[in-house]
Amino acid sequence: MNTPARKPEPPIKGRGIATQVVHRFAKTRTRELEDDVWWGGDEDTDVTGAAPSTQVILEEARSALSSNDSPDIFFEQSVNPYRGCEHGCVYCYARPTHSYLNLSPGLDFETKIIAKRNIAEVLRKELSSPSHRPSIVNIGSATDCYQPVERELKLTRGVMEVMRDARHPFSLITKSSGVERDLDLLAELAKTKLVAAYVTITTLDAQLARILEPRAAAPYRRLRTIRALAEAGVPVGVSVAPQIPFINEDMEQVLAAASDAGAKSAFYTVLRLPWELNDIMREWLQQHYPDRAARVLARVQDLHGVDEAARMAGRSYDSDFVSRMKGSGIWADMLRQRFNTTCAKLGLNRERTELDLSQYRPALARGQGVLF
Repeated sequence: MNTPARKPEPPIKGRGIATQVVHRFAKTRTRELEDDVWWGGDEDTDVTGAAPSTQVILEEARSALSSNDSPDIFFEQSVNPYRGCEHGCVYCYARPTHSYLNLSPGLDFETKIIAKRNIAEVLRKELSSPSHRPSIVNIGSATDCYQPVERELKLTRGVMEVMRDARHPFSLITKSSGVERDLDLLAELAKTKLVAAYVTITTLDAQLARILEPRAAAPYRRLRTIRALAEAGVPVGVSVAPQIPFINEDMEQVLAAASDAGAKSAFYTVLRLPWELNDIMREWLQQHYPDRAARVLARVQDLHGVDEAARMAGRSYDSDFVSRMKGSGIWADMLRQRFNTTCAKLGLNRERTELDLSQYRPALARGQGVLF
């Protein structure tokens, strides 16, 4: 997909993207700005335009665990209590999944949130099955498990309580301070090596974060969350992802601040632009960084080894398992060296967080006791 040259829509206050980017399954390919009333948010965000309100759609989940066989992802199974994410991170690789719901990966992704209200019950049934084989489960791999609606619905809390009951290890990843609500549960699980947490900090630049991740916690607040997790005894790491060329270039500073707050591990990925996300990122760059948009996209294409013919067709991404997460070539090598050198200096990644799979008991998930 190649976005035709046009003047970009003005940014919308409190939202990551300003248009209803038409998804790849749509019969027509027009673009419309959805006009609605904004319900609230950061009053000093320096953007204009009417902001659509958030709609939460309750759904009955048929399954809870999703399997993953990608060799470049560290977990084999995941649970996502929500589809879509109100944080509105413009770079989110999960945006194109809204297309399968016949919704836009643009504004719909951050304003139409699907909540799987029975997710805990379905997960309990799956974990109590004698056929279930334990592996590390990640909570929040696609959309943030602590996005704002979690305050009311507590679906993530319910999922973690089921994992606790079954003594099933899991990790979670978030960029929300909402995880601090569940420190009691996480601290309990950490004592028996059943949980690890990761907090994403893309940049320490609050102004950049405000337009890049408009409804996520501020960078300084995420550092406080890392400190709170660490002080509670929860193994905590930092994700400095994604790395966007010429946009967030403070990786070393983020790693240092996270380490000082108590993070013991770190990882990163480079910006990926699958499907509609290619158009979304191009629009965002034209809105906020028109002077460097071409440079950013060219470097992203370099990182993913996109050839000239593919560039002319408007592609910016190669989904090859070998290189999609970290990129390849000279620029990827330089990024890797920066990351590894900084981690070595700070003592990050010296110890691997090992979670204990041996404690899992399906009978406990069913609410039954066990003799051994």
